[in-house]
Amino acid sequence: MSDIIERINANRLWQFPGGIHPAEMKSQSNQKKIGRITYGEQRGERFYIPLKQHVGEAAELLVNVGDKVLKGQALTHSQNFSKLPVHAPTSGKIIDIGNYPANHPSGLSEPILVLEADGADQWRDRTLADDFMSFSTEQLLTRIYQAGIAGLGGAVFPSANKIRHVTSGIKLLIINGAECEPYITCDDRLMQDYTAEMLEGIRILRYLTRPEKVIFAIEDNKPAAIQAVKHALQGANDIDLRVIPTIYPSGASKQLIQVLTGLEVPKNARSSSLGILMHNVGTAFAIKRAVLDDEPLIERVVTLTGDKIPQPRNYWVRFGTPIAALLKQVNYQSDSRLPIFVGGPMMGYILPNPQAPVTKMTNCLIAPDHFEYAPPPPEQSCIRCSSCSDACPVQLMPQQLYWFARSEDHEKSEQYDLSSCIECGVCAYVCPSNIPLIQYFRQEKAKIAEIKHKERLAEEAKVRFEQREARLLKEKQQRELRAQQAAEKRRQEIAQQKGQDPVKAALERLKAKKAAQADSETQNHPTPQPMITDNGEVVPDNRALIAQRKALRLAREQAQQTKSESAVGEQHSSPKNDAKNDANSDKKSNEAQPKSAAVAAAIARAKAKKAATQSLSPTSNSEENKPSAVSESDDPRKVAVAAAIARAKAKKAATPSLSPTSNSEENKPSAVSESDDPRKAAVAAAIARAKAKKAATPSLSTTSNNKENKPSAVSESDDPRKAAVAAAIARAKAKKAAQQNSAISNIEKL
Repeated sequence: MSDIIERINANRLWQFPGGIHPAEMKSQSNQKKIGRITYGEQRGERFYIPLKQHVGEAAELLVNVGDKVLKGQALTHSQNFSKLPVHAPTSGKIIDIGNYPANHPSGLSEPILVLEADGADQWRDRTLADDFMSFSTEQLLTRIYQAGIAGLGGAVFPSANKIRHVTSGIKLLIINGAECEPYITCDDRLMQDYTAEMLEGIRILRYLTRPEKVIFAIEDNKPAAIQAVKHALQGANDIDLRVIPTIYPSGASKQLIQVLTGLEVPKNARSSSLGILMHNVGTAFAIKRAVLDDEPLIERVVTLTGDKIPQPRNYWVRFGTPIAALLKQVNYQSDSRLPIFVGGPMMGYILPNPQAPVTKMTNCLIAPDHFEYAPPPPEQSCIRCSSCSDACPVQLMPQQLYWFARSEDHEKSEQYDLSSCIECGVCAYVCPSNIPLIQYFRQEKAKIAEIKHKERLAEEAKVRFEQREARLLKEKQQRELRAQQAAEKRRQEIAQQKGQDPVKAALERLKAKKAAQADSETQNHPTPQPMITDNGEVVPDNRALIAQRKALRLAREQAQQTKSESAVGEQHSSPKNDAKNDANSDKKSNEAQPKSAAVAAAIARAKAKKAATQSLSPTSNSEENKPSAVSESDDPRKVAVAAAIARAKAKKAATPSLSPTSNSEENKPSAVSESDDPRKAAVAAAIARAKAKKAATPSLSTTSNNKENKPSAVSESDDPRKAAVAAAIARAKAKKAAQQNSAISNIEKL
């Protein structure tokens, strides 16, 4: 490292290989001081602010559509120094956040904030500082980062992140004022017009990086800038000015280091690996404004040149200004036949959409006329003249890279070190076949970057898969370990219980409980035993089940009989209005005639059924006298018939006689059986009605005289209410007899 300082102190300059001397074309725009574009000072003018204007990822949004912002207010933020914030170039209102044309050779769209100016151009609150040495290193880095400062020499690398890695000290700090590309004069005029502020920014960088030596390099084709810097450095010994020869591309980082030190930066390495840090003069000026004036990076000097611009000059232009509006302010006359170049003629590109905005990397706009610009001549075959290889400042073999790029041999392109190409355009400039080599190299780099991106995603997916597999294996091992621990615990419990397995014991207890429940169910509901019929057929013995069902049915019938008798008793005992019944007795007797006939018919039918029941009694008695025969047959149907007959007899014995008349009728079953004829039943019903009417007509005196001697007759014929009660009782008995008759018929069918 000490060799670098020795080389610098030797006041010697070296030369890098290759290089060219194109026409400078700088005098068009470097004759006047830096002007200012007034776009944004009028109400309603719109700025299109890209969210990403640096190398890296965009920061997170801080504002929404409809928010009002002040000049210099941060629109995005992040805690990562590699994600630079962007700021409002004026005060106004956010009217949209969406995709708009990008300032890029592809012409694609990118996320952009649209800010409509309110005309006030009001700054946010700022904190000014008089001395940068009153801040700590971290405070200075924070101010530089929050100001959104990136390298303004073309690389747009985040400056705070670049400085942070070398705050422990470096050997050499180089300030790049070479500005080697034709047409571009923004740094030249900045060094002339803002020399003191620029040098103050260099001293802030020196305070942050603590280098052993600070070198300010300027090409010899900028005499006015050299004189201005020398004048400002009179009496100072902290910055050394070095004037270097004009050759393109001496302003490139690695080539300038080689010119000043004679050392080459290793492949795929940065200059910091040699203890060297380089910054552009525009970056140093922006750092001074950020630290001492608390102004974020919202504008830069842009060179507007070319014969189509009436007065070529350098201007302060705010970021987000549409390029079409910018050119209109300098009286540019649009011509669709002539392109607009962003950057210089060597490393710049044709702007695909003039509505694209000015960004941090826009240092020059060239609007040539037909004398300066001609359509590119047709591409011809490579003649392998090696002119491109001879002029390449990085000592590559552009002709070989060209063939690899055309055949998409990405592996060969990487072997021939395509990544080291600085895209300076020297090879295309000297090519006699007019091959746009830089375009091929850029496309090949983009394809290789896409392939590497996919490979990186695949590798990340592989890592995630392997991590998942490892996690699943670990979980499986943990489950197996838990199972082993449980088995070991179980063995210990068995050993403590003298060899008895607790799980097996629990299962045996459960089986014993289920067996006890099954035995209790068997006792409560015994399983029917098989029996053999007279025909030799084996059938289940359901006699106990049949007897149980019959007992339940008899209980239900007995409950129904009790209910009907209680209903009749209530009807008999309920009080009536005697006067009202006496007044309407004749009318009721006339209306009761058809009812009386129905009662008589029901009585007749009941007597017939009763006679039929009595006719079965000898058979039942004989069946009772021969129990051995029934038992021998063991026919369940016969058993059921016998049981039904027994129930019928019991019911008959329990039924009381209603009157002597009914008793006498019961003693004559043959007469009842003869009355099964409907016609005879109708005659009997008519006779019964006549008798009932006759019984109701006797005088009250006769009834009262005979009341004491014949209580039964008086009770039946004297009172109409009693007659009605008797009729109801007769209907109930008839209904009961009908039920018995139906039960007997069902039994006979069985």
